Amino acid sequence: MGQSIARNLRAESKKDWRKRLAAARLSASDDPARNASLQARLEALIGQLAAHAIGFYWPLRGEFDARAAIASWLAGDPARRAALPVIAARHTPLDFHLWTPDTPMREGHHGIPEPASSQHVIPDLLLVPCVGFDADGYRLGYGGGYYDRTLAAWPGGGALPVTVGIAWEACRIDAGVLEREAHDLPLDAVVTDAATHLTVRMAPHLEPRRLRG
Repeated sequence: MGQSIARNLRAESKKDWRKRLAAARLSASDDPARNASLQARLEALIGQLAAHAIGFYWPLRGEFDARAAIASWLAGDPARRAALPVIAARHTPLDFHLWTPDTPMREGHHGIPEPASSQHVIPDLLLVPCVGFDADGYRLGYGGGYYDRTLAAWPGGGALPVTVGIAWEACRIDAGVLEREAHDLPLDAVVTDAATHLTVRMAPHLEPRRLRG
């Protein structure tokens, strides 16, 4: 693993970590080389997964922009689908609506663009933006709880999507340091600009081809 900025033996609150990691996220997101590296790793991982529909996110400041990677994946097979989250009301589970590079967008809750399309999609692969993450796949988000509520109420008979966190390696937090809550669910993998961190939960979803970290 590459070097992380988190070196502390005691658990710290998520609020503290969001403040601490803010500058590192902005610095990483402004670096073309790190963006290119993260995109290459993300495309390699997606290529090993038999996904039919990918849910991802509209990038906010400090986040990796996955749109080019998703557009490239869509171009490989007309049967593939991609979707962006739509917030029907604050503090409710996310809904996912069809997205293509040509989809008209509208401003949604929190000022985040969302598809104007009303076509619903249930992703089997979900790309989740991370403020930070730890070695066990636990994610530090923004504190709104949207992804936790979404996965808890996931449609489709209880089969959850494969979850892949998207983060910067500089925002990796050592195991046991990040405060955890009862509702927190670990991700199946985390892709960064320096490594592809796979958990044991990811093994059944991968094609039998060795993935380089």
